[in-house]
Amino acid sequence: PGFSGADIANVCNEAALIAARRKKQAVQRKDFMDAIDRIIGGLEKKSKIITDEERRSIAIHEAGHATVSWHLQYASPLIKVTIVPRGKALGAAWYMPEERQIEPKQALLDEICSLLAGRVAEDMFLGFIDTGALNDLERATKIAYAMVTYYGMSNSLPNISYYDSTGQAFGFTKPYSESRAKSIDEEVQEIIDSQYKRAKEILEMYTAGHHELAELLLTNEVIFTEDVEKVFGKRKWASRTEEIMRATEEAKAKEQNEKQEESTDKASDEDKNDAPETEDTPPPFTAS
Repeated sequence: PGFSGADIANVCNEAALIAARRKKQAVQRKDFMDAIDRIIGGLEKKSKIITDEERRSIAIHEAGHATVSWHLQYASPLIKVTIVPRGKALGAAWYMPEERQIEPKQALLDEICSLLAGRVAEDMFLGFIDTGALNDLERATKIAYAMVTYYGMSNSLPNISYYDSTGQAFGFTKPYSESRAKSIDEEVQEIIDSQYKRAKEILEMYTAGHHELAELLLTNEVIFTEDVEKVFGKRKWASRTEEIMRATEEAKAKEQNEKQEESTDKASDEDKNDAPETEDTPPPFTAS
């Protein structure tokens, strides 16, 4: 999901090249996964030197994302987590994007909670924080501001939207007062703080599982959905993609059943029409 036809073709081409470099007779799953990594994350930075302390910090950070997102209903399903440096990123977690038509409030809160989980893990298990959470904090803050100023999802400022659908900027003035701007900032901070606390509670509950994932990352550098499932068990909630696929299969099965019933009824009607007509014969005459 999220890839265009050209993107998929690019992945297939890159996977074929990777398989050829490895002198394989066929393109395998790992080749496709490496192709996606290269296209999305960039080239692997083998020359980038990372100390053991930095490696451990990255592993704990990424394991924090994986642990918390696994236990949130609306978090996007995890595909893989890696601590291999690519492009500007020292590590990354790939998720299957949920293609929802509308986003419930809880889905946005779950996303913020998942984004903050890396910073929370650093604070809890390393005793210090670093600059690695920059992108996570940026995205979480933007979502929180959108909830308050666009979607009207604030507790203290409900049902108000400052979104301009015309595309015209407000210029040098904002459509609200300085006191309202202060209230918006306070509400955003409250959302961030509450989801930070929530992520911390989840990590406290699943500390052992988090440490196991972090050690797996340090050993293997890459973990997949199957590895997380072995640690925490199967995820409680089905993803939207799974729900759509299930609904599609059920609709197809229903359509096939209806067609079979129609063909059966039609065949039955044809059999009735083809059957010879029988005339009623009077009972035999008997003399009394």
